[in-house]
Amino acid sequence: MSAKNRTAKGVVGGLLGFIGMSAVAGVLVTAAVTPALALSGMAATNTINVFENLPDYLAIDQLSQKSNIYATQSDGTPVLLASFYDQNRVEVGWDGISQFVKDAAVAGEDPRFYEHGGVDLQGTIKGAVQTVASGNTRGGSSITQQYVKNVLVQKCEVMNDLKKQKTCYEAATETSPDRKLKEMRFAIGVEKKYSKDDILRQYLNITGFGGTVYGIEAAANYYYSTTAAALTLPQAASLVAIVNNPYKFQLDRPESEANGAANGYAANKERRDYILGEMLKYKKITQEEHDAAIATPIEPVIQEPSTGCQTAGANAYFCDYVTKILQNDPVFGADEDTRLTNFKRGGYDVYTTLDLDLQNAAVATMNENVPKVADGWPMGSVISSVQVGTGRVLAMTQNKDYSQDQATLDSGANFSAINYNTDINYGGSSGFQPGSTYKVFTLAEWLKEGHSLNERVDSRRKANWGTFQDSCDGPQTYPGWNPKNDSNESGANYSALESTINSINTGFIGMAKKLDLCGIRKTAESFGVHRADGDPLQQGASSVLGTNEIAPLTMAVAFAGIANNGNTCSAIAIDKIVGPDGTEQPVPKSACKQSVDPAAAAGMVYAMKRVLTQGSATQSYGATSPRVPMIGKTGTTDGNVDTWMSGASTKVATVAGVVSLRGDGSAGTNQRNYRFDSGSAATARHRMWPDVMSVANAKYGGDDFTEASTNVIRGTQVPVPDLRGKSMAEAQSAVESAGFVFADGGATDSEMPAGTVANTDPAAGSSTGKGSTITVYSSNGSMVLLPNVVGQDENAAKTALNGFAVEKRDQAVTDPAQNGKVIASEPAAGTAAKPGSTVTLVVGKLGGGG
Repeated sequence: MSAKNRTAKGVVGGLLGFIGMSAVAGVLVTAAVTPALALSGMAATNTINVFENLPDYLAIDQLSQKSNIYATQSDGTPVLLASFYDQNRVEVGWDGISQFVKDAAVAGEDPRFYEHGGVDLQGTIKGAVQTVASGNTRGGSSITQQYVKNVLVQKCEVMNDLKKQKTCYEAATETSPDRKLKEMRFAIGVEKKYSKDDILRQYLNITGFGGTVYGIEAAANYYYSTTAAALTLPQAASLVAIVNNPYKFQLDRPESEANGAANGYAANKERRDYILGEMLKYKKITQEEHDAAIATPIEPVIQEPSTGCQTAGANAYFCDYVTKILQNDPVFGADEDTRLTNFKRGGYDVYTTLDLDLQNAAVATMNENVPKVADGWPMGSVISSVQVGTGRVLAMTQNKDYSQDQATLDSGANFSAINYNTDINYGGSSGFQPGSTYKVFTLAEWLKEGHSLNERVDSRRKANWGTFQDSCDGPQTYPGWNPKNDSNESGANYSALESTINSINTGFIGMAKKLDLCGIRKTAESFGVHRADGDPLQQGASSVLGTNEIAPLTMAVAFAGIANNGNTCSAIAIDKIVGPDGTEQPVPKSACKQSVDPAAAAGMVYAMKRVLTQGSATQSYGATSPRVPMIGKTGTTDGNVDTWMSGASTKVATVAGVVSLRGDGSAGTNQRNYRFDSGSAATARHRMWPDVMSVANAKYGGDDFTEASTNVIRGTQVPVPDLRGKSMAEAQSAVESAGFVFADGGATDSEMPAGTVANTDPAAGSSTGKGSTITVYSSNGSMVLLPNVVGQDENAAKTALNGFAVEKRDQAVTDPAQNGKVIASEPAAGTAAKPGSTVTLVVGKLGGGG
């Protein structure tokens, strides 16, 4: 702008600016020529005194830099899962920076850096003159001043309040003499406290190199795929060139017309070559080095930094779980925003519990057995593994591709931002019904209360189960509730062991009838079980069959507790965190507690081992190799919409499942009617669980479980009394006197007098656990005992069997005395039979048969 075109206001502003900048220069001259005065605090103005009051945040301290999450291979080698940052920065020491970089920065930005006291008088006065001439504040900032400005900007960027952040940033970057004066004051203070090398090192670590790239190490990594220490002369000069105007000179926009690949990054090259000339001028390089560097084309080798869990590939959901721990655990800060900010800016290395051998096995079997998308069925699948005794999460995967980008999520059902393995606060999932795998907590309460595995209960299917005890909410009834058994088992008196092995619903409901529903809930909670949505566990009778929505990881933790002699250890995913200074930081610890006493746990193990060897999980057991002692439990929800296989050795617990994603309120799909390429959807769990546990067994081995005591298995054995022919009242008295529970099984066909006892289950004379339920059936008097007609002739036998449909069958005999005589009857004599039923007479015949 020419002088004649400037307004009166502009002229006045320029005059004031000149006066202000003159005052600044005067202060600087005073500080320069009378350092003793400035240092002693005896100056006549507050301007000099301010140099003594350097704010703490200007200290050469830790900068915002990226944090990393690692898994560890079996040989101890860390494997990067993902990095996180607000600013992609890796702070390095003095020896980690090429001398070419240091010389380029000084020559190009502040040639008198090692001579002035923080402010270059010559550069500043030149800037003041340009300010008066143009009406705008111009450059002249020393490296120390630039460092101060960067620190002030960094101070703003760590603010979580956006309004305060904006105000702070405007104050730190405004173009005004006041801001310049403050910057110079701080620069002089910094120079009084730190060495030149320290200031230059921190300047190179803090300064921006375009976009989210900060610091010379990250710049070297990003633009040239090398380190700050290994930068060549032309590379160093081209990176330092960026500092002058990052947007104009950055090297990651090859399509740029002004500074792109087509013109050899002309804008950057011009600035680079200027810096090379300054380096030659100040004798930092030789003429030969200068000429070779000038002739070197600019050829960036961009290396995109890992950022966010999407870069963790198949391990992304575990990575996401780790970030949620960092965000949710109070160990890392006072609130969620602070915790996540601390992580993204703190330069931490987070070493996780993920076992890549198990994880790779889980990912491989998931990909082999379950598709990412199923036609007509919103479907998911999960695998979680936990180390027994430590709570360390060893594997976590699901049948989806991870993304947090909405456009990506909208592009296909194979993408999901939700981690199905975890609670809502740790991945967004509200959990899934675990079905019959939840029955183990009723089994635990059963054994805690002194019942034995062989004790029997009333297991008949019925629409009126009567009253259930609930010490928390009072007695409960559920009219019309009539659950069936998965395989239509119809036994009247299953033992707790039989009910566990074959996962019999009515058996467990019968067990719950003898227990406290609130007690069952509390026992489940003692194993760390909780609803994934954060609500309290439901404790109605149906919850016994697994109707609470629970995270698969929670169930894996619980099964690990069962395998650990009833001692449950909460899940942890972080082994250690190392700060940027190399010191270990506090991490969340696993909390272990005794959920049930070891004797009860041994009883649970006794039953759950047999689920694998002779019950509902034999398919998983048969496909596992090598085998070690293991426990297991299957689960299937109503309509077969969710299927589970959960189990453990003494070393590793694993949960595998296929679930219906019913967020849309749909009823789900019957998995027994749906096939994947690998086989039935309902049995995919039995193909995946063995694959993971086979690797776990081979790597970790497995010990024998603690043996259950005879008392836990059998209890006190009492013979069932013979009640046949007694009245039902007499039978009830006898049953209860023997220490059993009486159950009226209703009327049945019998030859006994109507209304008297026909038979019992268990049968008279057998022994069963004290406290078992004895079902007593009354006779309806509809049967009679068949008479003995052997030896009679055919007509006499028919007369004796009057009222029955008699049929004849000849049988060859050699004894003439048997000819024409009955030699047998079917049914045999003494058998109870209904009048009108068929009785076959076997009649002897000499010389042949009929």
